[in-house]
Amino acid sequence: MRALKKYWLILVLIIGLILFFSLGGQQYLSFQMLADNYQNLQGFTQQHYFISVVIFMLAYILIVAFSIPGATLMTLLGGFLFGVIFGGIWVVLSATIGATITYLAVKTAFAEALKEKAHGSIQKMRDGFRENEFNYLIFLRLLPIFPFFIINIAAGVLGVSLRAFFIGTLLGIIPGSFIYAWVGSGLGFALSQGESINMKIIFAPQILLPIIGLAILSIIPIVYKKLKAKNTNKSPSKER
Repeated sequence: MRALKKYWLILVLIIGLILFFSLGGQQYLSFQMLADNYQNLQGFTQQHYFISVVIFMLAYILIVAFSIPGATLMTLLGGFLFGVIFGGIWVVLSATIGATITYLAVKTAFAEALKEKAHGSIQKMRDGFRENEFNYLIFLRLLPIFPFFIINIAAGVLGVSLRAFFIGTLLGIIPGSFIYAWVGSGLGFALSQGESINMKIIFAPQILLPIIGLAILSIIPIVYKKLKAKNTNKSPSKER
């Protein structure tokens, strides 16, 4: 009973992921599906705006929580259906909630067990990450070196605090989410002209460089703290 209480959420997420692919859910999360149905989606949103927001956010939360590939498409869809501002807001909130569900599932199931078994270099890595967890999370979210779901899982395994994870994720994904929503807001025109969806704009220097700059700024406090500690340890005591 105790084990079930500890593992039930992560079991639900694993079962949900398996069912999604078993039932062919991946075919509905494709650029081709968006291109074929964009007019119907736009029409439904205009007629039932509030319901559309609820459905969109629930779908986004489940996709992120179940670690299903498709968040990029959903972010573009958010910008397309709701515009840059509101699309970006719904995306940021949904992605943060979904990520937090995954994080909590992993942390509840594995964090304590791994904490007891962590020794040596693993323990040092845990302590180093937790000491600067907020800055690390901001950096990892701003500059997605690792897949989004990997960070959710790693944060849970390393025992990152809920507050740092939630706020770090919320703030860290804002720039990228709004950029994708901005690209998505122009999808209607592109698709109506028979053009293919082009993601090259995301990698344009005028877009990518500011995000890299923000990521570097977020890591500066960690680097400064480590350099200061290193210099302090090297300073010899000259009291005689």
